[in-house]
Amino acid sequence: MASYLETQSPEELLDEVMQETTPLNHVEVIENVINTLAEDQSAMVSHSSEGGYLWKFQYGSVEVFVQLTGTTDEDTITVWSAVLTLPVQDEARLTRYLLELNCVSTFESRFGIIDNQVVVISTRTLAELSPGEVSRIITIVATIADDNDEYLQSEFCAV
Repeated sequence: MASYLETQSPEELLDEVMQETTPLNHVEVIENVINTLAEDQSAMVSHSSEGGYLWKFQYGSVEVFVQLTGTTDEDTITVWSAVLTLPVQDEARLTRYLLELNCVSTFESRFGIIDNQVVVISTRTLAELSPGEVSRIITIVATIADDNDEYLQSEFCAV
């Protein structure tokens, strides 16, 4: 029986181990994702003295925010986008509609309320967060917000 094990030189093995143990640069990953999604060079970033970051960019008809509280495993990435200003007509129907969407179509995100704004939001700790997950979280929030904002604004008019 033939052996298909690949033999690696010590240098190749060391490179592989270094790649597996090198900490992920979440700031760089987030900026790369935003650069692929942002329209018309709309991306802006601010950096706090406490080590956090806040990005804002335009995606379709919505503004998307990405907040990184720091760079340790215990820190979080939060992505959100406002889709509707409250109060609105028929809030009970709006609430039911958003709960139904939360159940069937929001993936890792959800609809919620922040400061009288209906938002699409997703939050995750950085522990074991891959670049693909970062891209997915940002893309899901941006897409769901852009797909729903105009309908929500027309269907549930502001009071």
